[in-house]
Amino acid sequence: MRRWTVAATVATDRRRSEGAKRDSNPSNGGDFVKIGIPQQKSVGSFLFPAVLAPNPSVELDLRRFTEAVREQKLRVEEMLRSTGAVLLRGFPVRTASDFNDAVEAFGYEELPYVGGAAPRTNVVGRVFTANESPPDQKIPFHHEMSQVPEFPSKLFFFCEEEPGSGGETPIVLSHRIYERMREKYPDFVDRLEKYDDPSSPIGRGWQSTFLTKDRNIAEERARRLGMKLEWTAEGVKTIMGPIPAVKVDASRERKVWFNSMVAAYTGWKDSATTP
Repeated sequence: MRRWTVAATVATDRRRSEGAKRDSNPSNGGDFVKIGIPQQKSVGSFLFPAVLAPNPSVELDLRRFTEAVREQKLRVEEMLRSTGAVLLRGFPVRTASDFNDAVEAFGYEELPYVGGAAPRTNVVGRVFTANESPPDQKIPFHHEMSQVPEFPSKLFFFCEEEPGSGGETPIVLSHRIYERMREKYPDFVDRLEKYDDPSSPIGRGWQSTFLTKDRNIAEERARRLGMKLEWTAEGVKTIMGPIPAVKVDASRERKVWFNSMVAAYTGWKDSATTP
């Protein structure tokens, strides 16, 4: 038995970032230390993902950990920017409530989960179950909310109860996928970047997707997301797009593969997902 919880956030709160500068230099030590684990992959000049653990000379409880997050936020953000992912291992975060406190300590504005494809349940605060599909269902590589115009810039994952086997969440670097796709299938990538291709979310009903049971409200929320709803006998078909399958990461000045193409081609097929 396991439960993954996830918090989706967007936009840095600069007011809290200012208070983090005093401990943002890794040479200052502090409550976090950078470590290595066997599962890391060498990618050019860095290891992926970066891994932080508690400083063994500092006793950390949850309160001190959340304080350290605020103090060393800029350091963590720089590691995230340079490596693409940061794994926090061995910290005193044991429940969904603890996890919510840790996420809140980063001070990011929350992006409501409106328009997303996965069926999820709110656990506490901004923490949701990551996916409630049956355990025998594989979840292919995808980008969170890539099928809508506004998507989170950062995601937090937490494992509350580790499974006896399986349950891993593989991650990849999107710019490397883009580079390999362009190298192996240049014509296909050219067509994607030139024409794009509409798609629709799978796995959620419209009430869950748009957080309402009112069709008029659902249509208005869909409109704000650049989507159109077509009501069918089974419910609704969501029409979106075109949404770019390749996006530009402005902060790193590179293109990234940003879509749910694999999920769309291997997912369910019904009147809501068929043209």
